[in-house]
Formats: sequence, structure tokens, C-alpha cells
Amino acid sequence: MDLPALLALATETGEAAAALLLDGLGRARTHVTTKSSGTDMVTEMDRASEALIVDHLLAARPDDGVVGEEGSDVPGTSGVTWVIDPLDGTTNYLYGYPGFSVSIAAVADGTTVVGVVVDPIHRETFTAMAGGGARCNGDRLTGPRSCALGEILLGTGFSYDPGRRARQGEAIADVLPRVRDLRRGGGAAVDQCWVGRGRLDAFFERGLAPWDLAAGALIAAEAGARVGDLDGGPAGAHGVLVAHPDRFEELAACLRAAGAADA
Repeated sequence: MDLPALLALATETGEAAAALLLDGLGRARTHVTTKSSGTDMVTEMDRASEALIVDHLLAARPDDGVVGEEGSDVPGTSGVTWVIDPLDGTTNYLYGYPGFSVSIAAVADGTTVVGVVVDPIHRETFTAMAGGGARCNGDRLTGPRSCALGEILLGTGFSYDPGRRARQGEAIADVLPRVRDLRRGGGAAVDQCWVGRGRLDAFFERGLAPWDLAAGALIAAEAGARVGDLDGGPAGAHGVLVAHPDRFEELAACLRAAGAADA
């Protein structure tokens, strides 16, 4: 498998979709609908970005599969499936608030082998190949710092379901006095990349879909972070924690004690 070629295609495609989003910024309130709840929004730009990504990928690799947040489900025969989020952080995008991104991952045999996250506002393209390290605009990422629990700047996110949001808020309120501070950026893909870049010391969230997780988790891991759930297993919808390997277990225990694993 030619991972550099997959990475180049994902990068080119992600940057084209990011340019589309920037062009539509400020004009995205015209067609806004909701999905699972009133806070789970989708715009015509989510759909336009997904269509662009699918067209670009399949034009170059017509035998690949595609799974996208906005409904793309293309079976493939090549062994490669693209997992895409055409606009991660739709609420941020609607308000012109930084933190939205385009996320594209290539998955082979159940393993993410290539990840690209493009942050249009900051003009940053995060990239990673399995075993090849992670970069931002070509510069190597060195991961989060190792620091005491009380010095951790922790990123997080919340569910779209109002009841679950309330429980998550209670759990994170218990964690807040034990860390340096909390950030809720509103885009899981960028948050994971920011751990890889050292802008956050750690990130935790439950309820993420595969397209929220695939590219960002690979980028963070290839930058040197540890990625998993609160019990030491693989990350998934049940939870993802991204942190320095030396601090992972201590932070996981803190989150478990606060009830974050069940919120």
C-alpha cells in the first residue's frame, strides 16, 4: 500500500474542501437543519464539502470505499475505506468561531493508516501516516508535554443529548479543580491535533463517531501521545482520552473517579 500517495490525495482533497468552507463562511445560515437534537446541526456547506471530498477521492481511486458523516456510504473493493467528516464543528462554523475543520482518514483492515485534518481559520494542515510521524504544515509534531495533573490544560466536548450533556457537565466540574483549566473548543478533530501540537495537554470526550476520531487520533498518536479509553482499551464511542503517556493513567483515574466514564 502506497501510504505517501494516500496521504497526498487526502491532503489535496482536505485543503480543497477547506477552501470551499472558507468561501462559504458567513453565508451558511441560509439552510440549517438539525439531526439528533437541536444542538446537532447540519448546513448546506456540510453536504457540499462531503460531495466535493467523495468526488475527489473516488475520481482518483474509484475502487475505494467511503463512509461520511452526512450519509455517504460507498462500498469498496480495494481494501481502503475513507472515513470523512466534511465539517467537524458545524456550530463553530455557523457562528464564525474557530475550531471547525475537515477530517479525512484512510482505513485498511480496520486500522487507520493515513489521517489529515485541515483547520481553515488557522490555515493549518495536520497530517500523519501510520509509523511515519505527524506534521503540521510540514513541520514535525512532538506531542504534549509531560506535566503534573494540576498543570494539565484539558480539552473536552459534550453530547448533543441534553440529559447526557448535564451528566457530563457534572462529571467535568468535578475534574476541573484538579487540573490547570478546561477548554471546550467544539471540534474533536482539531482538539486531538492540538494535543499532538502541545496546545492542549490532554483531551477527553465520550460519544465520538468514527469520523470524529479516525484522523485526529492517528495524528495525536503519531505525534507521541497515548490514545485510548479510560480503562486502557482502544478509543471509541465509549470514550477517547489523548494525553502524554506518562500522564495518561493518572488522568484516566481522575476522570473515572469523577464519573466521566459513565456520563
